[in-house]
Amino acid sequence: MDVTQAKQEHLLALKVMRLTKPTLFTNLPVTCEDRDLPGDLFSQLMREDPSTIKGAETLMLGEMLTLPQNFGNIFLGETFSSYISVHNDSNQVVKDILVKADLQTSSQRLNLSASNSAVAELKPECCIDDVIHHEVKEIGTHILVCAVSYTTQYGEKLYFRKFFKFQVLKPLDVKTKFYNAETDEVFLEAQIQNITTSPMFMEKVSLEPSMMYNVTELNTVEQGEEGESTFGKMSYLQPMDTRQYLYCLKPKPEYAEKAGVIKGVTVIGKLDIVWKTNLGERGRLQTSQLQRMAPGYGDIRLSLEMIPDTVNLEEPFDIICKITNCSERTMDLVLEMCNTRSIHWCGVSGRQLGKLSPGAFLSLPLTLLSSVQGLQSISGLRLTDTFLKRTYEYDDIAQVCVVCPYTNNEC
Repeated sequence: MDVTQAKQEHLLALKVMRLTKPTLFTNLPVTCEDRDLPGDLFSQLMREDPSTIKGAETLMLGEMLTLPQNFGNIFLGETFSSYISVHNDSNQVVKDILVKADLQTSSQRLNLSASNSAVAELKPECCIDDVIHHEVKEIGTHILVCAVSYTTQYGEKLYFRKFFKFQVLKPLDVKTKFYNAETDEVFLEAQIQNITTSPMFMEKVSLEPSMMYNVTELNTVEQGEEGESTFGKMSYLQPMDTRQYLYCLKPKPEYAEKAGVIKGVTVIGKLDIVWKTNLGERGRLQTSQLQRMAPGYGDIRLSLEMIPDTVNLEEPFDIICKITNCSERTMDLVLEMCNTRSIHWCGVSGRQLGKLSPGAFLSLPLTLLSSVQGLQSISGLRLTDTFLKRTYEYDDIAQVCVVCPYTNNEC
């Protein structure tokens, strides 16, 4: 663009204003003692001030609303709205007016114009108005580029544009932790921190599971027929405060039976967070797909399907073991039961369990007893694959509470 073109005065004027909701007006009350020199002057002025609350003039928060004086902060997940106006400041009729609005980010350029067709003519003192909306999905510098092209009544084609730069900030800090249970269940803890300068109303925090899992939210306390949130009725998150949300994920039956499918890295799902700020401005964030490293079970996984919570001393009790082939080959298994100091197995050790194909499992009922009172660990099982002559030992499979059945406690 040459100097002559840069200094040229255009017939049209472009104005851009961000559309945001107003805020409550705040004032700074000034008071003094009655015996001071001003006396009741300050109190009288505050009572006459239309922005104060009658009867509570010393409160900083007033009843009036005030429009934003600057561009303000824009946070990720919010909707950016802007009002664009092109006004004909001249005394000429301008023709073929085309207004274009683009949003330039670090990775892409988006067209936000509602219409890409030109306006046939614009008379003096008339204007063209447009409102654009965009849900902000990137952090960093954004540039709103507004371009206007038109033709004068003498057939001269003119063009100009303006740039409006703003920053998109991060509203929430989200951290996740996974906890693996003894079964196939996975517990997800999501820590959400408000890193803005204003309180947030947490409208919804949910976990959208992947196709492999069913999810149960553990953020309510059952009271009667309805559950109450663990955070109370007023779900506000103050600046820099953190909340912990807990979810339980369990593999669907068709995937839980296939040990190889949930082995290794699996996709759990994604968090969906919806909040409101100030006077109801809404924001929404969705995390990327959360991945969890499944615990390594080796070639054979041994877990318990059924075990009593409490058993009597020196009395047999039953458990049900689940043996899963996590390898990619068929196994021929032999079960050995080895007694420990406190645990004694009932039955024949060294029995054949037969062939187990890849991904398959079998349920095995076993009987044992404990000769020691207290919390005892179930140990002493050994599986041998006769094909590869490979042995797998399992200790601390589970724990059981052993009590004395006699009331005089002379065990």
